[in-house]
Amino acid sequence: MTDPANGPLKIAYSPCPNDTFVFDAWAHGRVPGAPPLDVTFADIDVTNGVAESGTGDFDVLKVSYAVLPWILDEWALLPCGGALGRGCGPLVLSREPGLDLAGKTVAVPSERSTAYLLFRLWAADVVPGGVGEVVVLPFHEIMPAVRDGRVDAGLVIHEARFTYRDYGLRCLADMGEHWEATTGHPIPLGAIVARRSLGDDALRRLAASARASVGAAWADPEASRPYVREHAQEMDPAVADQHIALYVNDFTADLGDAGYAAVRGLLERAAAEGLVPPVKPGALDFV
Repeated sequence: MTDPANGPLKIAYSPCPNDTFVFDAWAHGRVPGAPPLDVTFADIDVTNGVAESGTGDFDVLKVSYAVLPWILDEWALLPCGGALGRGCGPLVLSREPGLDLAGKTVAVPSERSTAYLLFRLWAADVVPGGVGEVVVLPFHEIMPAVRDGRVDAGLVIHEARFTYRDYGLRCLADMGEHWEATTGHPIPLGAIVARRSLGDDALRRLAASARASVGAAWADPEASRPYVREHAQEMDPAVADQHIALYVNDFTADLGDAGYAAVRGLLERAAAEGLVPPVKPGALDFV
């Protein structure tokens, strides 16, 4: 494991536009005083597995909020840099409108993802018979699988919100709408975590660096465009802009009281349903 005082800091996050936008300034040395980054791009299902297994030598990871109950002994939640907001929840898609999901096959991007947790909480409320088989597929394969009839429905995230109609699909339900309507909280999606073993001073420095990188991205959005486009090559630039506008917001700069309340609410409700272990008191608090 590297010492962030001497760098480089080993970090893994997704190639999605919100992550590359947020971390562009830091990754390219434009955040004064921030440790240099050694960046690995990885799907969030991969980073969730790394955090949970303890494998690898990463210092900082982008993970799903849903995986926190399994990792908080070793990893600390940073209060910035992640994805949490309103109107940005996962969608359940199908070929036919009004499909009854009882007993049906549903493709999901990960069983440790926040999207899946929100889906399970939604299904507990509105699919009394319970869904049938859950199939884990890479995110980019889910909409084609639904379109081609290999699964009955799919749970999608990120830019699929803007592109699912291109596949001839219908939105059965918006997990975020259900979450907001039933709790009043914004929607927790992706979190930034760092190893507790780095020490409190280092964790505070990392949080300050992430927050400064977000501020730099907002101050000069054009500066991040080459980095965003490089890692979202197959995405329409207009969709990438929509993606950033939706997932990078005030909660990215600072979770604040409302953000922490949303995270606690999600994990407490999920624990009550037996979907995740309970979180220890104080485990979500930052140093």
